[in-house]
Amino acid sequence: MTLALVRRLYSMTQNETHIGQVATIMVPVTDQDAALAFYTETLGMQKVNDFTYPTGERWLEVSPAKGSANLCLVVSRPERPTGIETGVVLFSAGILDDLAAFRAQGLEVDEQPLPEGEVVWWSGAPLAGVPTQFRLHDPDGNSFLIVAAP
Repeated sequence: MTLALVRRLYSMTQNETHIGQVATIMVPVTDQDAALAFYTETLGMQKVNDFTYPTGERWLEVSPAKGSANLCLVVSRPERPTGIETGVVLFSAGILDDLAAFRAQGLEVDEQPLPEGEVVWWSGAPLAGVPTQFRLHDPDGNSFLIVAAP
């Protein structure tokens, strides 16, 4: 092994990897078909993966229309129940329009955007209403933060 190769390997272990982006976030659901309908028909996401392993487990992913990390809609289990604060933030180019539309559809969302300057805790993080934001719950009670797109 040459000295140059040793230095390169050492530097990679110190601060370089080939990791490029967040790919998939798991979201527990009770019914994958019902969740797929909600995420695609209500939130406008697209199905990007849907297959079943030979052992019978289904892998189902959706993604926002403009792409980003996927959400994998996994069947809930006792150690990973539904009704969680997901920690997932979704951008909206029409934040107030989306809030009004979700409310009109009877979805569980905040009554109005979170107030500026008033700290609300969600998924372990302090939220203070900037940029404009609100929380949305899916039919299984999992919550997401919807934030005005930059």
